[in-house]
Amino acid sequence: MKTKKQNADFLHVGEKLLAWYRTHGRDLPFRSTKDPYKIWICEIIFQQTRIEQGLNHYHNFINRFPDVETLANVDTDEVLLYWKGLGYYSRALNLHKAAQQIMENYQGTFPEKYDDILQLKGVGKYTAAAISSICFGAKIPAVDGNFYRVLSRVFADDFDVSNSKAFQYFSELALLIMPEKQAGPFNEAMMDLGSEICKPRNPKCEICPLNKDCLAFNLGKIQDFPVKSKKVKPQDLELTYYFVEFGDSFLIKQRKEDFIWKKLYEFPIEISESFSKYVVSMKTVLHKLTHKNVTIHIYKVNLPTKKLLNDFAKEHDYTITNLEDSHQKSFPKPLENYLKNID
Repeated sequence: MKTKKQNADFLHVGEKLLAWYRTHGRDLPFRSTKDPYKIWICEIIFQQTRIEQGLNHYHNFINRFPDVETLANVDTDEVLLYWKGLGYYSRALNLHKAAQQIMENYQGTFPEKYDDILQLKGVGKYTAAAISSICFGAKIPAVDGNFYRVLSRVFADDFDVSNSKAFQYFSELALLIMPEKQAGPFNEAMMDLGSEICKPRNPKCEICPLNKDCLAFNLGKIQDFPVKSKKVKPQDLELTYYFVEFGDSFLIKQRKEDFIWKKLYEFPIEISESFSKYVVSMKTVLHKLTHKNVTIHIYKVNLPTKKLLNDFAKEHDYTITNLEDSHQKSFPKPLENYLKNID
């Protein structure tokens, strides 16, 4: 259902939202700061991680890397280590590179302009808008899935959220209800309303502060919105690893910055034909990535001598490690779980 939004005054909807937020907004540690570095870190962490799961990771990361300069000057491995448990490790790599960008291009001072923030590695329109509005007061909606859901329901708007123009469309829609000089609180309020009240399934419409203004609710069509027609079919991917060991030592190598699991450590992906007779077991693991269903076969190879391990490591540029030392490295989740359950 389309509405004549351009001729109407919807600011009272935003005012209701802000009134609700002042009383019911989540008490989160990063809500008390306008430091763009901390807002940036929290936005990246919580993109793919629920807040209750990621808070400890956020505190640990900020304690170890309290500012841009500290983050920019450490080794990549240490950044990945402090990202351990959050998954989507490309986010950590991008944070590291972006911190180096800030040091090189802005002398260590976090950029204030939306367009400059958008140029940082790994920063998209949503993150740039969140930082710009919360820290610098820019009147830019931080449009994400919460915005799509809330706005499409409030206006009973059937614009397809998978459309390439959805971000711009819903940004303009959000500006219709965004009160002046309240962009930061408005964006945070929309995040909270979308995550706590206007949920994808079983929304709490009866306690929603916008229910009297919500067309979808009043038409009894909440579950019809948002409209999303385009679905990406996941690809099947099959990988094989060899856990090559002697005693308590085994082989690993750091992945390059291509394909999946960039810069994480992994086991050998192939072995010498002569090693086949030393295979003692095989485990198959199923793992889901964004748009990928991954099947992983892990063969355990128990070598009879240390010399065989050393020679193979030297010839193929593998690192020899053990369980204790491996805790200081970051592995893809399936391989990390394999190490936790190793015999």
